[in-house]
Amino acid sequence: MVDTMALLPPFIRASRMPPYLTGGLPADDEVLLDAPDDRLGPALVAAGQGAHGRAAELLAATRETSAWELRDRYVRRLSAFARSRPEWYDAWRAEAPYDPDRLLLGAQLAVDRGWDSPARAELLREVSPLITAAARGEDRDPVPWRIALDHARGSQAGHTYFGELWEAALRRAPLHYGCHVAALRYLATSWRGSYRECFDFADRAAQDAPPGSLIQALPARAALACLTEAGADAVPRERLDAAADRAIELSATFAPADPWPAEIRNKLVYVLVRLGRWTDALEQLRMLGPYATSFPWGRESEDPLGRFLEVREEVRRHALIHPISEHRGRVRSRGH
Repeated sequence: MVDTMALLPPFIRASRMPPYLTGGLPADDEVLLDAPDDRLGPALVAAGQGAHGRAAELLAATRETSAWELRDRYVRRLSAFARSRPEWYDAWRAEAPYDPDRLLLGAQLAVDRGWDSPARAELLREVSPLITAAARGEDRDPVPWRIALDHARGSQAGHTYFGELWEAALRRAPLHYGCHVAALRYLATSWRGSYRECFDFADRAAQDAPPGSLIQALPARAALACLTEAGADAVPRERLDAAADRAIELSATFAPADPWPAEIRNKLVYVLVRLGRWTDALEQLRMLGPYATSFPWGRESEDPLGRFLEVREEVRRHALIHPISEHRGRVRSRGH
């Protein structure tokens, strides 16, 4: 088949192509990387101006309403911002050293700062008191325990200690997605080479979770780790496909172009591409709309947005210009 794209002038942008060629996807210049929602956005703008009030109000609201998934996401994003622009956080710490929301952000920030150091394990052991203080600041909050689980992985803590942390996290929020992801990542590190056990953990958690729970995406997260770190042959292909199918069902419960499930949908696209399921990947890209996330595309490039756009174009070509029979996508990936 003639490659239709090769016949188009290079200056014709995706937004000017007819819908049957774009695949119903936003134009490249409309795609946003790690776009904040309408609550986090104003907090980041204020922080950029040196003010911490909006961030304090945002985290306080998540604590008061027990919106733990939002709280987890917001504290990670605020910590990433504070690593490069710390003055607003420093002012907050000086003004309210015992604020439970400030304590939580301080624990996340300390772990993030130590993570990239060659002396990671040693540095992380020194920040344990900050995590303990955050946990005591609000006993109902599972997010300090998610941070503790990440800390256990980075500090190479043993299984007994990990088990204690995991039980404490489950007591507070048995369906908290962030804690489950942290636990899965710890197990993947400690069980390196034993991805079947990681899949068992993820599958059990998903089976116990209600429909619509973010934990339904946990097996796809296990598949991503397996495909990128061990290869597609580490577990049976059927398990990888089943994990992707479960995440597709979860994605369908959210509205198209919704920024909230963008992180899950980006990971799902990555898995589907690695499995060569081009038609399914294109459908998820349509569901994504303009929302790209740094993870997982930053694993392959220092320019995650550019990498996302490259993969998106490859998916569009395969699914629309070179259609193939996937039998629900069950074909091997080509070079991914």
